[in-house]
Amino acid sequence: MALTIHVKQEFSMKSVTLTASALAIAVAAPAFAQSRENVQVAGSSTVLPYASIVAEAFGENTDFPTPVVESGGSSAGLARFCEGVGENSIDIANASRAIRDGEVETCAENGVEEIIEVRIGYDGIVFASQQSGPEFTAFEPSDWFSALAAEIPQDGEMVSNPNSTWADVNGDLPDVEISAFIPGTKHGTREVFEENVLLQGCEDTGAYDQMVEAGMSEDDAESACMAVRTDGASVDIDGDYTETLARIESNPDGIGVFGLAFYENNTDTLKVATMGGVEPSTETIASGEYPVSRPLFFYIKKAHIGVIPGLKEFASFFVSDEIAGPGGPLANYGLVPDPELADTQSKIENETTLGDEQS
Repeated sequence: MALTIHVKQEFSMKSVTLTASALAIAVAAPAFAQSRENVQVAGSSTVLPYASIVAEAFGENTDFPTPVVESGGSSAGLARFCEGVGENSIDIANASRAIRDGEVETCAENGVEEIIEVRIGYDGIVFASQQSGPEFTAFEPSDWFSALAAEIPQDGEMVSNPNSTWADVNGDLPDVEISAFIPGTKHGTREVFEENVLLQGCEDTGAYDQMVEAGMSEDDAESACMAVRTDGASVDIDGDYTETLARIESNPDGIGVFGLAFYENNTDTLKVATMGGVEPSTETIASGEYPVSRPLFFYIKKAHIGVIPGLKEFASFFVSDEIAGPGGPLANYGLVPDPELADTQSKIENETTLGDEQS
């Protein structure tokens, strides 16, 4: 027998239908109660709406309290996650990138020695602007490098970026001032943007090769490729995508970097550009055709399983077929389901940690 629930959160309202098998995941009672009853989650603003949908469904359909889900960015969430073990630290960190080796080391130094990595699916990074704004309809990575690079090679030397309009970058683009709103450095989206767009564009223009030929090391050339200008043409957004949207709404010529799901839930105000000739969609991301996509994760503190009521049950509920699979509420919101979801489910069931995977 299926149960229909309505999930309300700040991003949208979704109708979620769960079968008894999904609900059965979370009926077990915790081994013992602690003074903190709620699962606590923080991190990526990209993963935030998905986690919020699941948390509310979990609270409504199980005997466990609704988990507390906060944003803050992938890096900030992982930093909180790695602060230590105990009820005063969070149980789960959401991330739009994989945890770094340095973060794993910091976790271990603070007693967080067993971490379970959970991949929930995939998302794309899109480039969107006002519906009534300039015709930003097609980009290449080289356009974004040429527009946002702090310095570019010229006659064997590195010079400050001279481009002030998009038409300076590419004659096919609108002749309006460059005004880009990109994720701040604490967001996992920023890392994907730097590597898949700026670095790729740097290589495509030949700038990377010119830097190396001029005497830069490969590492220094990569860093130069991903360094963003600070003269106002590019603005870092430290908040979530709603802040980026607000900046676009107040700047008709602005263009912002968003997650696919956020864009798809705001098509009444935003239009999206292709990248590399491919329009972003769940289909082009699932096929790998769209060039700017990434997996999304959350990380579980294994030491809290069995101590914080509902932690393992919430994680299993999150990646159940009915929630994270095709046709589920997360896919309806914009998540591209992971074809290896069954492996992820087994990983949670068996409490397989990062160290177990690598051994």
